[in-house]
Amino acid sequence: MRRAAPVALAVILSAAMATAVLAAEPTPTPGSGGDPRSPGQGPGLVGDPAFAIIVVVMVGLLSVGLTLVYVRLSGPGPGRRGT
Repeated sequence: MRRAAPVALAVILSAAMATAVLAAEPTPTPGSGGDPRSPGQGPGLVGDPAFAIIVVVMVGLLSVGLTLVYVRLSGPGPGRRGT
């Protein structure tokens, strides 16, 4: 019973403090003419996808390389002989 009291108090306080949230209107505005990034075309790629792919591959290779260097430089675990 003592453990349930803080949980019940938290639920009651969060329900009492909850208020209505005002958000943007879900309907589109009359002046919106589609995608603002490209005139008269549908949504397309933004930025340079080849550069993004190269960066992701480089980050992966760098993390593998740094992991191998760390494992190589750290000594063997206790009770193990170095080979």
